[in-house]
Amino acid sequence: MKQIISIDFYFKNLEHIPLIDVRSPGEFTKGHIPNATNLELFTDEERAVVGTAYKQESKERAIEIGFEYVKPKLIDFITKSVAIAPNKEVAIHCWRGGMRSNAFADHLIENGFEKVYVIEKGYKAFRNYVVRFFEQPFNLKILGGYTGTGKTEILHSLKKKGQQVIDLEGLANHRGSAFGGIDLPPQPTTEQFENNLFSIVQNLNPNQPIWVEDESRLIGQVAIPDAFYTKMREMPVYFLDVPLEERTKHLVTTYASLSHDQLADAISRIAKRLGYDNAKFAQEELEKRNYYKVVEITLLYYDKYYLKGLQKREDSRILEFKTPTVNPEETAGFLINLLN
Repeated sequence: MKQIISIDFYFKNLEHIPLIDVRSPGEFTKGHIPNATNLELFTDEERAVVGTAYKQESKERAIEIGFEYVKPKLIDFITKSVAIAPNKEVAIHCWRGGMRSNAFADHLIENGFEKVYVIEKGYKAFRNYVVRFFEQPFNLKILGGYTGTGKTEILHSLKKKGQQVIDLEGLANHRGSAFGGIDLPPQPTTEQFENNLFSIVQNLNPNQPIWVEDESRLIGQVAIPDAFYTKMREMPVYFLDVPLEERTKHLVTTYASLSHDQLADAISRIAKRLGYDNAKFAQEELEKRNYYKVVEITLLYYDKYYLKGLQKREDSRILEFKTPTVNPEETAGFLINLLN
């Protein structure tokens, strides 16, 4: 049985069943539903040929070429689909038109699949669903503080203590500075970052506190969704004021073991903002492995940069707390007590 469903119906009723994305690998890499498995009908090259035929010749010619590409793969499609959905119940989607997903669904039904759901308007419907999702209100608690405050570690401690937490930097594969991508996996596309963020937030209770780190709109090369970022900027900031010396120690522990060449490259990329004399001094200290001095120099810039962003908020929205050391577990407990 084949059934056409909306993306809303899928998330409310069928998210537990396997989901197959039949778009090309390039489409999938740019952005996909986080729990989907890519089982492409066409390769990127084949899709380009079919698309050209559709535009320059006719829909019928495109279908004819597409069938020639697909015919040798039909048995393989069944084998792989059974591996993905051994119970022979599966949801399928393509880009938006439904031609690929419906053809794939019909093939599965003809070969023993009992229930096949096709998501109407496909991945495009999902993207619209994501955009609308972030427009709803969220009870955000913004964790702020200068670089080196240990905000990411505090978020992890909050989560261990049962709090709802969103680790934006973890989702972005980036620590949020010129040094932020060192020794981390490549960043997702902004589109995929939004998709992954959606998959986390949809499982949280929007009425209960949700802790999230204060961020710029960009984390490395990916952007926080506009609607969600606007809500972050509207909410009060729990600003942790940790002494420079303690933050320096924490950053040395975090960064001293990372790639020396990439640290040097990061300093070069912010040379203009540091001031060329400061950047040169930082490079010299890096060569000496004097990481404390390197951190002190770069914090001059990052503290000014963060303070500039903080000053754009209303003073009444900044809740400042003196914190003598970087102690994630203790700070997490303190923050939880503030909510009670």
